[in-house]
Amino acid sequence: MAKPSTNHVSLTLHGVTHQLPDGSLLFSDLDERFDARHTGLVGRNGVGKSVLGRMLAGTLEPSSGRCLRIGKVRHVAQQISIDSQQTVVDLAGLRPLFDALRRIERGSTAQPDFDIVGDRWNIHQQLQQELAASGLEHLGADTLASRLSGGEAMRVALCGAFLSAADLLILDEPSNHLDREHRKALIDRLRRWSGGIIAISHDRALLESMDCIVELSNLGLQRYGGGYTFYAQAKAQEREQARQQLDHLKAEKRREERELVQQRERLDRRQSRGARQAATANQAPILLGLQKSRSESSAARAQARIEESRRAASQRVAQAAQRLEDDAEVTLLLPEVDRHLPDTIVEFAAELPHVAARYRHIEFTLKKGQRLALTGPNGSGKSTLLKLLATDSPPSGARRVISVKAAYLDQSLSLLDSGRSLLEQMLALNATSDEADLRSRLALLGLDEQGIRIPVRSLSGGERLKAALAHALYTDDPAKLLLLDEPDNHLDLAAIQALESLLRQYRGALIVVSHDETFLNRIGLTHRLDASEAGWRTSAWT
Repeated sequence: MAKPSTNHVSLTLHGVTHQLPDGSLLFSDLDERFDARHTGLVGRNGVGKSVLGRMLAGTLEPSSGRCLRIGKVRHVAQQISIDSQQTVVDLAGLRPLFDALRRIERGSTAQPDFDIVGDRWNIHQQLQQELAASGLEHLGADTLASRLSGGEAMRVALCGAFLSAADLLILDEPSNHLDREHRKALIDRLRRWSGGIIAISHDRALLESMDCIVELSNLGLQRYGGGYTFYAQAKAQEREQARQQLDHLKAEKRREERELVQQRERLDRRQSRGARQAATANQAPILLGLQKSRSESSAARAQARIEESRRAASQRVAQAAQRLEDDAEVTLLLPEVDRHLPDTIVEFAAELPHVAARYRHIEFTLKKGQRLALTGPNGSGKSTLLKLLATDSPPSGARRVISVKAAYLDQSLSLLDSGRSLLEQMLALNATSDEADLRSRLALLGLDEQGIRIPVRSLSGGERLKAALAHALYTDDPAKLLLLDEPDNHLDLAAIQALESLLRQYRGALIVVSHDETFLNRIGLTHRLDASEAGWRTSAWT
């Protein structure tokens, strides 16, 4: 397999700016240099990470500024586009190489064909080896891409990237559609890659394997040495320093406000005294007019200085608050629902449809105090199981007993009416809570006054998930069992951490599907129901 050369690879940003169609700036004046080090690119959703990735790859030009590239770059987008005619070779980005090789085999002596092939005469074998290493040995070069699942399509695209002989790979959310085992395999493969990497990701295990982290925020790009743990510690220190600075500036602003009030009072007294003296003075009208004009001009300048001091103090506080990003703790206000849980919450037995024979039969019981993760490879029936638990009409022959109210949060959060505001929906669900109480609860969840009054479809992914939890839990009869299907998918790091906090606070029963072991480890689970080669097996969480 061709090895990339990493001696001189670099991507350098000089004053890079991206302007949106409405004229607003997504980001501006970015300066940074990426080299052969494996780099994680992080930031909140909507800040422009994918756009920046395309600019670094050369598929999108900046509105202003320059991006200088040294070395061959390969970009794998977050969403893999597939049309009906594409094959595995097309998805892997190897079509030009395969076509050139085929023409040579048919007798072509054209130099461009030999230039394309180079020394890669065994690319057919290399592709099959890479596919097999990614668990895709059942695929061939000519397999139609339309037959692939989202996870399979991403793995094929990654195989093509590893075979591309690029000097640097730009991978946009490469683990999003992968199950736990394939996420681990991807991280191992990235560690073995000798070229540079820019991984746009919220996957903390993947980020931990990086040499450094670069964060894109409304303040620009900030580099942190080390993997995710180092980055998280550095961010925590920055937040604490920012909090201290903000507290100091607020106290200083209050002191300055008091002094400005005193200055204003002194100015008013001088003006009043001057007016009284002028009224009793025996001077010519023209002299009195000049004196009054000078007094008013002096007062105006003094007032302007006071207002400028006030604006400057407010600006310093605002800038400090901007440096301290919105990371307020979220709070879930609920009655102690665990006090009212029965001893047995779920009893379930069924034959799952459309899965391999070893995954077909499933039988389990969920007891009071248990919080369960459903894990296993893609296609083993995890989402199907949640749907069967959520439906009031289980299939024939299934045994389904759920003794508490359950709320099902599927991947599309369909329990929400996307065209209505959250507040409107919450008022319809609550006969005993007034609007002020609901607004307070939603504010503690991190949903502001504006957000709860606009259509749900306009909220961010993290906000919609909080809205769905509120819909399920902030009612006269809150759910005592949550069924969550990959709730952490497509959330940024801040939103994932907020979700972890909320689920730790929730004292009811929980059944959750996720491929992110870091997430699962942080939400207080007690058991795992895993789809293994031997079928479904329950074990204590470790």
